[in-house]
Amino acid sequence: MKPILEPIPLGEQQTIKGFHHVKKDFETPWHFHPQHELTYIEASVGTKFIGDYVGPYEPGELVLIRSNVPHCWRNHQQQITDSKSIVIQWNRGVFAKAPELAPVFEMLKMASKGIIFDQREIAPIIPQLKNMMRLKGQYLYLELLQVLIKLSTTTFRTLSASSFIEDLPTEYGTRMIKIHDFVGAQYHRKIYLKELADLVNMTEQSFSRFFTNMMGRSFFTFLNEYRINVAARMLLDTEDSVSQISFACGYESPPFFFKKFKDIYKVSPAKYRKTHVAQG
Repeated sequence: MKPILEPIPLGEQQTIKGFHHVKKDFETPWHFHPQHELTYIEASVGTKFIGDYVGPYEPGELVLIRSNVPHCWRNHQQQITDSKSIVIQWNRGVFAKAPELAPVFEMLKMASKGIIFDQREIAPIIPQLKNMMRLKGQYLYLELLQVLIKLSTTTFRTLSASSFIEDLPTEYGTRMIKIHDFVGAQYHRKIYLKELADLVNMTEQSFSRFFTNMMGRSFFTFLNEYRINVAARMLLDTEDSVSQISFACGYESPPFFFKKFKDIYKVSPAKYRKTHVAQG
């Protein structure tokens, strides 16, 4: 599954780049780049795609992605506020492989699957991350190293089942971007495999094999995960009934939706809504 290659203007004179993203949408398509990346979500909810992982995201998440890992964040269209994030990108090899930095390099190695950090443990680090937005040169370099050292001592978990180390074949890029865009626009209705196969000019059998090889699961398993993640957000952001949400997310049978929801979240939709609304 080949995302597009995103060129990032880093070179001999600048090896680290930090910026704020503040727009209605996270517009960047599914992509990869040769730089490592830290992304902190300040505002927005939706679905994140990291390697072969698909799952929800929310404010307060910090994700570390090694170079060449395909990724994107898609905010829910019901969202009325801006999507805001802090992004730090840096070239491979900017830090010397000193033995004292072994935990940092081990963390970066694990980030070939994408890693997400425990929000409570990283809370004291976030002000330092935000401070990096106003730093340049050697000060930015030292601050990033300090942040990575602190992060390497916190709790984190990997997201993708597969590792992504090498560049992905360019010819796959357009296919996967089309598939992601199609799912995002059409998940609310019944989707036929032939539609996807025709979209990327493949036979149904070739498409199924291609998608499973790239994502580690069938297209319809992926589609179900996407729909359930959207449904989970709708349970929290709307007052629609569970049945209304199941139909809005493309399920023709509410009982089937209940089963699939419980398979992923381990609780019923009603219980999920009650628990999280109470916590909020």
